Amino acid sequence: MTVFDWLEGIPLPHGATPYDVVEVRFKNNRKMYVRRPGSMTCHVGDVVVIDLNPGHDVGVVSLTGELVKTQLKLRKIKDDHELKRIERKATQEDLGLWHTARMREDDTLREARAIIRRIGISMKLTDVEFQGDNGRATFYYISEQRVDFRELVRELARTFDIRVDMRQIGARQEAARVGGIGVCGRELCCTSWLKDFRSVSTGAARYQQLSLNPGKLAGQCGKLKCCLNFELDQYVEAVKEFPSPNAKIKTPKGKAVVFKMDIFKRLVYLLELGEPGASPVAVSVEDANALIAASERGEVAQGLQSFVIEDEPDEVDETFGNVVGQEDLTRFDEAKRRSRGKGRRQGGRSGQRSRQGGNDAPASAKSESGSSKGEGSKGGGRSDRKSSGRSRGKRRGGGGNSGAPNASNG
Repeated sequence: MTVFDWLEGIPLPHGATPYDVVEVRFKNNRKMYVRRPGSMTCHVGDVVVIDLNPGHDVGVVSLTGELVKTQLKLRKIKDDHELKRIERKATQEDLGLWHTARMREDDTLREARAIIRRIGISMKLTDVEFQGDNGRATFYYISEQRVDFRELVRELARTFDIRVDMRQIGARQEAARVGGIGVCGRELCCTSWLKDFRSVSTGAARYQQLSLNPGKLAGQCGKLKCCLNFELDQYVEAVKEFPSPNAKIKTPKGKAVVFKMDIFKRLVYLLELGEPGASPVAVSVEDANALIAASERGEVAQGLQSFVIEDEPDEVDETFGNVVGQEDLTRFDEAKRRSRGKGRRQGGRSGQRSRQGGNDAPASAKSESGSSKGEGSKGGGRSDRKSSGRSRGKRRGGGGNSGAPNASNG
């Protein structure tokens, strides 16, 4: 993260000379403080060549002026003869060589990882950074134990024809070099501005009454989030006024214990153990301390209901009004429910109609068949008997004429 130079454009006092140390930025926000020649004028954004002896590196000037003194003091860097010096401003040849070196980094990282697997060294190679002269590279790795990489250095130097520098870093340094977005929606602190990695313990989460869930407390590096320490001092100071979580209060129904504490509202929630199904009641810090002190003297509290503080409703911003209802997160759910209900009603009506149509068709068929049977039974009963008799007569007599009298007589 680049420091904002709020002193830019402000003239120096009479007789003062500009500070001759500038801040230079390299890959992955790595910074170095170097001394410029007295005859050279550097501005933010200038690409300069730094003499490293042996070799040289290329970087971009990120800060100049009096604020560099403050940065040196914060990083505890001494302004002495050990600071590297700027050799010159980068030429077109320097920029071309620098670009060529940067293009080699990805391929070198993949091949180096393959070499590490072949040799069988227990280490994780995270990044490779080439020097601006394309003659030296720094390999950043992570390892849980001490590693003998002498054979690896010889193999890397022979494979890539460069000078090799191995540098061990931690998990937080790896996350800072890789970068990313935190759960807060902003760039990682270790990538943007945080350079002092202090140890973080679970006690910081307990003081802030956070859930001890490793998935929520861990950052992208796999360690506890550094931001747990940012407000820890304020929480430690505020908790001093609250009672101990192990404190107990004597009541007519039994004992009451501290259920939880709300530091922002300065409330203590007490729970009566002697009353089954009881809910925690909120009392002020002062009343809770007074009740606990009285209980330690052997006194029995008459009841907690007289000290209960009702929860106030949340403040409503009168300047904002959700007129059209577009700020509701569930505004689309109601439309889905309507469409589903409409589809169900239409489906039910169509099914009912189909059932009614199916029932009407058999009924009409039955009525038609019934009417035909009735007519036949009334008017056509004799004709049916005559036709049946004739057919029997034909089978007996073998002829139509002789069978007719027999049929009539029968």
